[in-house]
Amino acid sequence: MSLPETMRAVEISAPGGPEVLKPCTRPVPVPKADEIVIRVAFAGVNRPDALQRAGLYDPPPGASDLPGLEASGEIVAVGAAVSDRKVGEQVCALLPGGGYAEYVATPAAHALPVPEGLSLKEAACLPETFFTVWTNVFDRGGLRAGERFLVHGGSSGIGTTAIQLANAFGARVFATAGSPEKCEACEALGAERAINYREEDFVEVAKAEGGMNLILDMVGGDYIARNIRSLATEGRLVNIAFLQGSRAEVNFAQVMLRRLTLTGSTLRPQSDAAKAAIATALYGNVWPKIASGQVRPVMDSTFALDDAAQAHARIETSAHIGKIVLEV
Repeated sequence: MSLPETMRAVEISAPGGPEVLKPCTRPVPVPKADEIVIRVAFAGVNRPDALQRAGLYDPPPGASDLPGLEASGEIVAVGAAVSDRKVGEQVCALLPGGGYAEYVATPAAHALPVPEGLSLKEAACLPETFFTVWTNVFDRGGLRAGERFLVHGGSSGIGTTAIQLANAFGARVFATAGSPEKCEACEALGAERAINYREEDFVEVAKAEGGMNLILDMVGGDYIARNIRSLATEGRLVNIAFLQGSRAEVNFAQVMLRRLTLTGSTLRPQSDAAKAAIATALYGNVWPKIASGQVRPVMDSTFALDDAAQAHARIETSAHIGKIVLEV
């Protein structure tokens, strides 16, 4: 397939607010031996994109400086060592960067077929959140059927994914959110109880339930100590972000006495092999649940590629419920 030499993209002109996202022209990427090139239909918008734009989250070595960690579209080129992906396939993929563009290159092992019954727009919402939730809730957090699971930010892209997956695998799901509308959305997705953190103390709710076996947190700050108080004996706390800061005063005596596990991870710096393993697990365990309709991405809004600044302004208000995408 003959590809153009240049493409439309959106770049970070300088560290700053949403307004620093500017349309530009870039060379179309050429795949390395283990990579594919995707003609992007839709690109997901995620908080790490906003952190990168603000100058707080550098791309890993060798990655594109363009923002964008997930996309869907059609494969238009494959590297010399790629044998299990073909030109013309529709896929969604986890990206090292570069999603805010007409074309993007990514390791072939990080791409998955668009699940049956999903549009390309919906599929663009899968990789970043589903890779993150699977590895942190199920691999690292070890969530099991019947356990009590609390996710903070339940109406976010991560939250709506975590609620559905935990519910689909038999856990009792609790979530925090900041408005009655968001709490209602969480419960509609499978949360047994949504806690409006502006009106209730999630620690008291957790204790009344016997403590949480697993908590997924992206808030940090004073939530860290409160999460520890909310855990049941042998409970696990997994941190994936720190919207309120990464420093906290922790009573480690409680960690010892109740045999708690404190852990966390971030997805982007992990090795290509680690991400490929997550992709394989998702395809075997989660893709059938998406195809059956048991789990679906929750869509908030769609913006044109050139309106990426508006998409970033939307995500930074925290008013969204579910995922924001760019139409390329």
